[in-house]
Amino acid sequence: MVKETGFYDTLGVKPNATPDELKRAYRKLALKYHPDKNPTEGEKFKQISQAYEVLSDAQKRELYDRGGEKTIKEGGTGGGGGSFASPMDIFDLFFGGGSRMHRERRGKNIVHQISVTLDDLYNGATKKLSIQKNTICERCEGRGSRKGAAQMCMSCHGTGMQVRVHQIAPGMVQQVSTVCHSCQGQGQRISQKDRCKACGGRKILRQKKILEVHIDKGMRDGQKIVFHGEGDQDPGLEPGDIIIVLDQRQHPLFTRKGEDLVMSMELQLVEALCGFQKPVLTLDNRTLLITSHPGELIKPGDTKCVLNEGMPMHRRPFEKGRLIIHFSVVFPQANFLPKHKLKELESYLPEKMDAEQPESMDDDLYIYADLEDCDLDNRKRHNHQHFYMDEDDYANTGGVQCQTS
Repeated sequence: MVKETGFYDTLGVKPNATPDELKRAYRKLALKYHPDKNPTEGEKFKQISQAYEVLSDAQKRELYDRGGEKTIKEGGTGGGGGSFASPMDIFDLFFGGGSRMHRERRGKNIVHQISVTLDDLYNGATKKLSIQKNTICERCEGRGSRKGAAQMCMSCHGTGMQVRVHQIAPGMVQQVSTVCHSCQGQGQRISQKDRCKACGGRKILRQKKILEVHIDKGMRDGQKIVFHGEGDQDPGLEPGDIIIVLDQRQHPLFTRKGEDLVMSMELQLVEALCGFQKPVLTLDNRTLLITSHPGELIKPGDTKCVLNEGMPMHRRPFEKGRLIIHFSVVFPQANFLPKHKLKELESYLPEKMDAEQPESMDDDLYIYADLEDCDLDNRKRHNHQHFYMDEDDYANTGGVQCQTS
């Protein structure tokens, strides 16, 4: 029993969620509320990152379940404080972009989610994706001005950052680094007349690029396809990556479980007893004739499988999983046969189990009980419709009262 469910609610999962369920939830929410897509949802993105940071770590999750968010913030892990990591660090680590120190040597990564069908993952596909990315201005070669026109910013001495020291208590000071307001973090200043006419002194341009995304057979929902060095460019930094995340849409017939495909099949009673042949259209447009021979009984709830008709294995497409079929059996309507025909049907079925026959006992020893349809849902609702009376209600109902003197 967990003490509180705030972090679980933030990710939209139950307290008993598995690590894979946590990853799927974080992936969808982080892509949805990333500041690049929703600039006004920075606080929401931060909450999602903090929740995932705690719940994805087994030790932190155990502490949170026992003591809640307060225990985490008080530094219950023994790490000397309960501060959270940067939301962007968590995002980059999750999507393969590295930590903040690594990110500072590289341009910004671009993460895109692309919708795919189960058919695409089975057969493989190629999709075109249009993106916007930063590229270094070719006219000024990323200088932002004509050669030699830029001057070092004297406010930050070319670092792009300013350090301020604040006294927070007697004998205690706090050092805070902020982006230099004079040069906007560029480390240099360019006069208006010397700025590059193409990029306006920004050193980069926003350009459109068309990517061809090749989806291999057997890839999975949530799998990442990385285009190395195709991300945002910045002067003096290695270009970032473009990371494509596959998001599989639900299929009307098949559900994927690892390398297996799972489906449900409904049979009539005669088919379950006497055999059947049912066609199933596969994801590569072949027709499988699912066959049960006469005498092979299929019971309600039975599960059967067809080997080598599941999903192809990634990078081993000629090896496939199983097609798993869950069977349900539909019984005929009441009184579907006249009584004399039922006797004839009974003669073909296995004999009833031996039991003490009513004819050998006196009728007075039996209470005959007929079966009726039972609607459990309506019964539950009826049981909750009670009316309660307060003490004040009893006082106003009249009745005999004791005489007082």
